[in-house]
Amino acid sequence: MIGPISTRLTDMLHGVSRGLLIPTITILLILLAVAVVELGGLLVELLTERRRQKVNVPQLIHTFQSEDSDEILAAIEASCLFRRQKAVLGELIRHAKLPTASLRALARHLLATEEDYYARTTDRTDLVARLAPMFGLMGTLIPLGPGIIALGQGDTQTLAASLLIAFDTTVVGLAAAGIAFVISRLRRRWYEDRLATLSALMESLLEVFDHGRWAEEQATQDLSVNGGC
Repeated sequence: MIGPISTRLTDMLHGVSRGLLIPTITILLILLAVAVVELGGLLVELLTERRRQKVNVPQLIHTFQSEDSDEILAAIEASCLFRRQKAVLGELIRHAKLPTASLRALARHLLATEEDYYARTTDRTDLVARLAPMFGLMGTLIPLGPGIIALGQGDTQTLAASLLIAFDTTVVGLAAAGIAFVISRLRRRWYEDRLATLSALMESLLEVFDHGRWAEEQATQDLSVNGGC
């Protein structure tokens, strides 16, 4: 009784394993395509944005101290900052009249949104770097079963075909993972630098706006005192 049940379960297991081969190869090709597309995006980003001169953060912060909102916005637009950094700083400047607590909350929200955007960008290649070796290993192991059976039967043609599939899936999986890993490392380093620059400039702007409010309050108090006299 145990023999037929065991045989039936083993046959089902073999059937599931063989049925996973085509989906595994399909997913591997999709992961490789994603890696190639992301590599193209990295090259475009490198050619269009990374060729800019490095932003002089201290000089830009110094510029903020002696300008009004319109002049600060013009200085930001004329700087070598990236498009997303300019957009975030411009959004903060446009809401400069908000109360201090609300403005700081907006700044945290804008910075968190940028962090989420960059995290989602690197998550794609991180996922490929993790999944590609797994599916490459699956594509390697699945054909080995029929290959070993063919070896026992002396069918060298089937064995050669099985080994070819196994090697091909391994190579594709490792290639996709390697490309995705390099892209993730490069982008993460770039994005950390962008976020650090953005955070420093936002802190400087908040300080400038706070100082402006304090100066306005002092001027109002002085006018009140002089009017009372």
